[in-house]
Amino acid sequence: MRASDPATVPAVEPLSPLPTLAVTPSSLDSESHEWLRRLRANDSTRQDAIASLHALLMRAARFEVARRRPTLPHLRGDELEDIATEAADDALMSVLRRLDDFRGASRFTTWAYKFALLEAAVKLRKRSWQGRELPLEPEEWALFSSANLEPDTEAEQGELLETLRSAITEVLTTHQRRVLVALAVNAIPIDVLAERLNTNRGALYKTLHDARRKLRRHLNERGLALDTWLEEK
Repeated sequence: MRASDPATVPAVEPLSPLPTLAVTPSSLDSESHEWLRRLRANDSTRQDAIASLHALLMRAARFEVARRRPTLPHLRGDELEDIATEAADDALMSVLRRLDDFRGASRFTTWAYKFALLEAAVKLRKRSWQGRELPLEPEEWALFSSANLEPDTEAEQGELLETLRSAITEVLTTHQRRVLVALAVNAIPIDVLAERLNTNRGALYKTLHDARRKLRRHLNERGLALDTWLEEK
């Protein structure tokens, strides 16, 4: 049985009482308004709409999985289908929880489609790091250096990087150092790091922001700057 068949759609409890629409019907295109009406119905109309929405999200998830497949040659077709199904299931729950957030800036289907694309991308990133050890210490400080520098400039940059290395060790907390190195130096996806450290994206972003702010202040006090790397991304 295919994942998009109504019988395999995750069961969704009825909303009671139904929340009011976040946007007025007149501000929506007719198709989007019909989607919201059906998804908020109190009868079988709602389950039919949920099945249709899940089928849409499955198409989106499969598209994203297929697009990224060349970067994951070790995954088999059934594994990729499982990832797409999980992404569609999670996207469905997210869309239903966030119906009040829909503002009508685009069609409802376009808005919902993006949830599946995001879920599929996150799950694929996590799968690509599955079983791999996360490097939480700098693997290569030369990542910060630029090629073909003049001798004077190269010496100046070397001094800056040495100060930066010392600051990361001395100024930051152990947790801040691990997060900064993982995300900004070793380019570990934030979703992967959040899962391994049993935290969430918001907490990691705040830790990264605080670490960069500490380092920027430390370098500024010494008349140095590394704005390209320390700037918020």
